[in-house]
Amino acid sequence: MTADAAPPLSCNSVRVSVPGRRLVDELNLQLRRGEFVAILGQNGTGKSLTLQTLAGLRRPETGHISLGAADIFTSHRQLVARQLALLPQVIEDIFPATVFDTALIGRHPHIGRLRWESEEDRAIANAALRTMELQDLAHRDILTLSGGERQRLAIAQVLTQAPDIYLLDEPTNHLDPQHQIDAMDLFRRAANQGASVIASLHDVNLAVRFADRCLLLFGDGRWQLGRSDQVLDEQGLTELFATPMEAVNWRSHRLFVASGSDHELGNEAPQ
Repeated sequence: MTADAAPPLSCNSVRVSVPGRRLVDELNLQLRRGEFVAILGQNGTGKSLTLQTLAGLRRPETGHISLGAADIFTSHRQLVARQLALLPQVIEDIFPATVFDTALIGRHPHIGRLRWESEEDRAIANAALRTMELQDLAHRDILTLSGGERQRLAIAQVLTQAPDIYLLDEPTNHLDPQHQIDAMDLFRRAANQGASVIASLHDVNLAVRFADRCLLLFGDGRWQLGRSDQVLDEQGLTELFATPMEAVNWRSHRLFVASGSDHELGNEAPQ
C-alpha cells in the first residue's frame, strides 16, 4: 500500500494497559480522511491513554500504530508533529508567556533548526487567535487567563500547527456552552475540509451532533466502534456509563439524558 493510499492513522491489535489493569484490548482502528471520531467512556477507562498511544507518546503493550504507511514510533518526531497534533486534557503553565507567543509554538514543527518564525508563521498564529476570539488578548500573560480562555488558546495552538490529524482530549474542557458548540463546529468543519479528528468527550450529545463514528471504551478491555447512529443507544450507553440513559427527540437528533433513579432526582417515596 502506498503512503497516499494508506489511512492517515491506523492501529492494529493495540492493547492499552496500566499496572494491574487492561483498559483496551486488541483495538483496531483505521481513521479516514475527512471524518470525526468521538471516544466515549467513564473516567478511568483509558480515553486519554488511548489518545496518547495513538499520538506515539506511549507505546502500547501490544500492537502496531501507523501514521500513513510509516510506523509512528520509528518516524522522526518533527515529521509526526507536522502531520498530527495532540490537544492534552491538562495544561500546566509554569513560566509567563504572551498569548500570541504561546499560539506561535504550534508553528515549531514547520520551522527548521536555527530559523526564526516567518511573517507567514505569525500570520497563521494571528488567524488562529481570531478564530478563537482571542485576538484582543494577544499580548496578555497566559498566567492571567481564565480556564476557558486558556482552553481556547490551547485550541488556537493546535490550529496554528495546521496538521492533517487532530487528536483532542476533552476539547470542551472549561468552555461555556456557546464556546463548546463553536469548538466542536470548528473541528467538524476541519473534517469536512479533509482533516481527520479523534476527540474524547464526556458529553454524549456532542458526539451525537458532530461525530461520524464513536469508539466506546468500557474500561475492562472491551471496546465498540461504529457509526454514531448505530452504536449510540439507550442500552449500550446505560452499560457504558453505568447509569440509566434515556433517549429524547430534539429537532432532527436523538439526544440522551442520564435519567438516574427516583432517589437521585429527589423523588423519594414518602415514609
